[in-house]
Amino acid sequence: MKRGKDAVALDIIAYGFCGIIALVCLVPFIMIVSGSFSSESAIIQNGFSLLPQDFSLEAYKTVFKDPMVVFRAYGTTIGLTIVGTVLGLLLQTMTAYVLSRKEFEWRNQFSFFFYFTTLFSGGLVPYYVLMTQTLNLRDSYLALLLPLLFSVYNLLIMKSYIVGLPDSLIEAAKIDGCGEFRILFRIVMPLIKPALATVGLFIALAYWNDWYNAMLYIKDTNKYPLQYFLYQQVNDIEAYKKLLANNAAGSAVSAISLPTQSLKMALTIVVTGPIVLAYPLVQKYFVQGITIGAVKG
Repeated sequence: MKRGKDAVALDIIAYGFCGIIALVCLVPFIMIVSGSFSSESAIIQNGFSLLPQDFSLEAYKTVFKDPMVVFRAYGTTIGLTIVGTVLGLLLQTMTAYVLSRKEFEWRNQFSFFFYFTTLFSGGLVPYYVLMTQTLNLRDSYLALLLPLLFSVYNLLIMKSYIVGLPDSLIEAAKIDGCGEFRILFRIVMPLIKPALATVGLFIALAYWNDWYNAMLYIKDTNKYPLQYFLYQQVNDIEAYKKLLANNAAGSAVSAISLPTQSLKMALTIVVTGPIVLAYPLVQKYFVQGITIGAVKG
């Protein structure tokens, strides 16, 4: 079917508008990359720009002054992200499957229990006491793994998708002699790939960006995840810069040359690079998974 001029004009306007929005979103990232390769003095004098000013690798040299420490933090974060994402998907898929089955007579009560936890919590102090004294998880990787392992929001996404599957599929599987686990792993999970990709991305991002739990429970520097390690680096260099500036006028000159703003930009690149590369792998499932329940038929 030949398209009319109005449809072509609409496409041009739509694609042009989306292109402008994409460029607007891309400009801050370009400025971050540019700032990471600029000297600290140039940033202080001229601000950030789209092109590097007074090209310098000082920020990256500061980040990787001890490469093994950075790689160890990377290993901790990557390990937590992989293990947490796999276990989180497994637990939330199993829970969502149980809550979606009409033959489970307590499904409404359990659903309310999960929903209730999103409205009220015990607070930080009881939570800290539970983790450090009752469970004794101080300086343990479990203190970084367990808090983010389960999310009610992700559970609701998964449940909404499973509820949309035809009951006849599961009934036919039961007639053929399949047990609940076989139904879940061989029938349900292959059909909910968009939801798995969406929830998996949410879980992975939560683990990758987590620094708060490390601040609360981890004192061993060898167990720092990447985010908290880099957060500590920024705090240390800012404290050192203030110390130099307060000692004497001569020290203030050297303090200005210490990378602070450029270091933050370099840390942003180091932290976000790997996780940004993971997004295209799940992009084709992401929109379909996040819009679950938007269309009723």
